[in-house]
Parts: sequence; C-alpha cells; structure tokens
Amino acid sequence: MFRTEHDSMGDVKVPAKAYYGAQTQRAVENFPISGWPLSSEMIRALGMVKYAAAIANRDLGKLTGTGKRPLTKQQVEFLLAACHEVAEGKLDDQFPIDVFQTGSGTSSNMNANEVIANRAIELASGDRFAADKPIHPNDHVNMGQSTNDMFPTAIHVAVAVAIKVHLVPALKAMQADLAKKAAAWDKIIKIGRTHLADATPLRLGQEFGGFARQLELSVARAEAAMNAVLELPAGGTAVGSGINTHPEFGKRVAASLAHQTGIEFAEAKNHFEGNAQRDGLVECHGQLRAIATTLFNVANNLRWLGSGPRCGFYEISIPDRQPGSSIMPGKVNPVMCESMMQVAARVMGNDQTVAFSGATGGQFQLNIMMPVMGHATLESSRLLASSCRAFVEFCLDGMAANQESCEASVEKSLSMVTSLNPLIGYEQAAALAKEAFKTGRTIRELCREKNILPEDQLTAALDPWSMTEPQA
Repeated sequence: MFRTEHDSMGDVKVPAKAYYGAQTQRAVENFPISGWPLSSEMIRALGMVKYAAAIANRDLGKLTGTGKRPLTKQQVEFLLAACHEVAEGKLDDQFPIDVFQTGSGTSSNMNANEVIANRAIELASGDRFAADKPIHPNDHVNMGQSTNDMFPTAIHVAVAVAIKVHLVPALKAMQADLAKKAAAWDKIIKIGRTHLADATPLRLGQEFGGFARQLELSVARAEAAMNAVLELPAGGTAVGSGINTHPEFGKRVAASLAHQTGIEFAEAKNHFEGNAQRDGLVECHGQLRAIATTLFNVANNLRWLGSGPRCGFYEISIPDRQPGSSIMPGKVNPVMCESMMQVAARVMGNDQTVAFSGATGGQFQLNIMMPVMGHATLESSRLLASSCRAFVEFCLDGMAANQESCEASVEKSLSMVTSLNPLIGYEQAAALAKEAFKTGRTIRELCREKNILPEDQLTAALDPWSMTEPQA
C-alpha cells in the first residue's frame, strides 16, 4: 500500500504508513547500492542534533517568531518530543536510505526532517498525511540549518559518543585484565625472543606488562580520537557563512549537545573549515588505526605464545572455545586471537577509506564523501569495542600460564651467554655460543668443562632472574 507525497520535483509514491516522505523515497529509489542503511548510532545522533537545533531556535524565538507559519509553544514541544524519539532509537526503521548516497548526506538529513515533522504532527493529533504540513520538515525541523553543517555535526556526535560510551571502557577492561596477569605472573621466568630467535630471559609478567602498557596507550589514543571531533560545524549552514541562521545558533547547538552527551562539544572556530574539510575525522580514525595496530600485535603475540600444545611454545594456555578442525579430532585453535586480528585488518582498511575521502572529497566549501566516512569510522569504533569485550570474556579471563613450559627453555638457550660478556668479552662468549649449538650442550656445561669462571662467579652470572633486570 502506498500514499502519494509531493515535493519540489513532483509526486512520489511512498509506503502508506511510513513517517518519511517524498525526498526520502526518491533517495531509496536512487541508491539501491549496498543494502546498508545508516547505522543506529548515526540515526540517534541525527535525533540529538535536530533536538539541539530545535532547542536553540525555540530559545532564540525563531520557531514561534514572525517567520513563515510560526509554531505554537505546544507544537514546539511536540517537535522536541519527536526529535527525542529519534535520539532514543524508537524510529530507526524509518531510515531506509543507503549509506552510499549523495555525498553531503542531504538524503539522510531530509529523511530525519521528514520523520520528525510527521511524527510531531501525529503527536499533536494532526493529520501527518495532509499535503499542508503544520510542522514542516524544511521550514521548522531544518530551520537555520543546512545538510552541509548539520550532517557532519551528527557524524562528530555519533563518533564521539561511540568512543566514549563503548570503545574507551572496552579498552580499559582489556588493559586491566592484562595488568592483572602481569602482576600474577611476575615470578615466572621464560626466554625472550627477538626476530623470532632466542634472546635473553625475561619474566612472563614483564611481557604481559608490556601488553598492558600498549592498551593503556590505546585508551589515551581513543580519548585523543574523541577530542579530534569535538568542534562542530553547526551554524555554518550552506558554505560556512551562516546564511539564514542566528549568529548564536552554532554555539547554542554545541552547548545543547554537550549537555545531552556529557562530551565537551564546541562550535567550530572557523565555519568555513568546519563545513569544507573533515580533517578532524581523518585524525580521529588515524588514532583508531593505531589502536587496531596494537590489538593485532597483542592478539598475534598471544597466539604465538599459546601455540602447541606439544609442538609449539605453549607458554600460556588459551581457553578452548570450539573444535578447530573438520578433519583433525581434538584440534583447538586460538579463534579469539584470529577474530581480533581480522577486526584490526578491517579497521586498517577503513582508515584508507577515511583518509582517501578526506583528501579527495573536500572541494571548496564542502566534502562530498561524508556518509562513507561516517560509516567507516563508526564501524571501526564499534568493531574495536566489540572485539575487546569478547576477547576479555572469552580469551583473557580464562588464560593461564604454563610455568613449566616457560622455564624449560631458559637453561638451554644460547643467549644465556650474554651475561658473560662483561666477564669474558664478546668474542669468547660468541665462540661459546657457537660451540654449544654444535654440540647440543648448555652454556653452563661448556663453561664448567673449560673452567671459564669459578663456580660461584659462574652461578651468579648465569642466574636467570638476575638477567631480567638491570645490573649495577
């Protein structure tokens, strides 16, 4: 069933009960591309942005003023209520437009305007299907606004909220778990590896302390990513000049959004930059890429450390989550590590999309690649947060140290000879290492056979624990 709606281009058939109207339906028909609608985070951000705009226009006397068809105070309240419903996610199914649409996001901005106007009319007990809208999508919902400043504002809000609410807590939880294991495993000595080759000893706790520090830095990077999108373009309207809006509009919208989210949003210092370029979003995603690099590194290291159980390192045991092979009975794989590594790969790919769109999409007063930039950044934040939460629950929490495996390789390592350098010199130490490798004997055994050092001095020099810390 359909109804007929009218816009500046003529009549359009729209699903009978839809809250959206003609412009949304045109976009649905024009962009049958991916089947990916705007994310729920982006839809809710549009609701918050429209709410902030309505609050600003209400308080500035614009909605109830002397313009075309001023609203009553009650109508304004219904308009605000409709915005709030979008912000709460109650109307997500009314946003059907594909991500790959007009590059400014005009289609989705009008989608929000139409849905909010029609829902506000319905809340006011009016006829939302009437041709003459008492609450109009352009004249009232979009008052003092352009897609060119409000859609990027919504992107910034959606991204900042996603990072604050989901990504930062997930990274903190992963950091805390790694730090806990670092403390618990501080007495377990193992062999170090550089270039995938034997190196000097260290403690398993020290190794995990390094991982924990990587996550601590990732938290800081996530916070820096959020800070990169705190300036909001709202108030610039079409090209940054602020035509058709009140001089205080941008400041008031930013203040309202800060109040709604608890995030320190501020009006763009220069609206021509704020409208035209998405450098802040590129910077933001660059930090997400760095976080992805860290997560890939940590997951891959844990995958190596857990390799085995008999023919690998097996210095840690990773929880069994599912059968690992359709042909090899009993085989179990490090699936959570592999999942996180794939997430990291996707985020790195998204970074290419965001950087390319930022560099090539901004001509003169507008970037025309914004929907895909917002989609990619939100996807990356969501994937990183979800991956961290799953990794903590299904991998880190049940991980255990295999102390026997850790300590078994320390004594036979050729790099034990490193501690003899200050006592016998590099050349003689290197000769000992080569002979130990050829004969299969340990460094300690060769030193005793050759009487390289007195026993007490040799014992002190080849003490693995002493090799895990600086020496005076």
